[in-house]
Amino acid sequence: KFARITIAILATIGVIDTGSITFNRWGLIGSLTCPGGKEGCDKVLNSPWGTIFENENLIIPLSFLGLISYLTILLLAILPLMQIGKSKKTNFTNGSWWGIFILSTAMSVFSFILIGLMIFKIQAFCFFCVLSGILSISIFILSILGGSWDNNEELFFRGILISLAILLSSLIWSSSIDPGTSISNSSLPGSPPPVISSSSASKIAFAKYLSSKNIVMYSAYWCPHCHDQKELFGLEASKELNVIECAKDGLNSQSNLCDRKGINSYPSWEINGEIEEGVKSLEELV
Repeated sequence: KFARITIAILATIGVIDTGSITFNRWGLIGSLTCPGGKEGCDKVLNSPWGTIFENENLIIPLSFLGLISYLTILLLAILPLMQIGKSKKTNFTNGSWWGIFILSTAMSVFSFILIGLMIFKIQAFCFFCVLSGILSISIFILSILGGSWDNNEELFFRGILISLAILLSSLIWSSSIDPGTSISNSSLPGSPPPVISSSSASKIAFAKYLSSKNIVMYSAYWCPHCHDQKELFGLEASKELNVIECAKDGLNSQSNLCDRKGINSYPSWEINGEIEEGVKSLEELV
């Protein structure tokens, strides 16, 4: 009973965690306070790996799958605690432990993949993602310790099969949407690295607004901070920005214009005739 109650508490935290991300992506709640920096969370959650499906009318963030998973674990944890027939309760209790074990195993392996993507591909920190990973692994451990397992060999065998299946499918999924895999070796010299985060409708509208007001971003293709600035907008929105390439060997270089403007730092923003240096959060630009 103690293990079930603890799992229910952890699953509730998971519901709040993934639910907040999901409702934020759907525009139902405002911006989230992310420990460790909002820019990192925005970069991770708006990356290609942060969305399962998206079109003009519907977006299904990856966090929605987490929300469904934590809700399922919560139900599996608390329902056997309710008063039902003794024989039915025994059968359901055994089945619920298997359900919690299988689901938490899959979630734990998938969390390792997502954290690896966050560190090595996106190169940003998202507190919500790390929290979800910790919750998944904790529930997995409690399912092993709290379940009344008659056959440990069967438990181990099923766990290995589930882990391998999730690991293989996750690697296939993550590489299939990796923007880096779609870039051929024929990329033009002097072109900046690809932007991998996706844009919300509000970010696209804001980028169009900036361009309509002749607000310019001066950039260099080799500048990592310039890339970070574009990642805050996302792929679609960054295409709407008025970006001037200042590197002399950069693609479509306008280095003479940058020299006349006295641009010495990248990125730099020209706003109402004044030059503002450095990466700016979207709130600062607003």
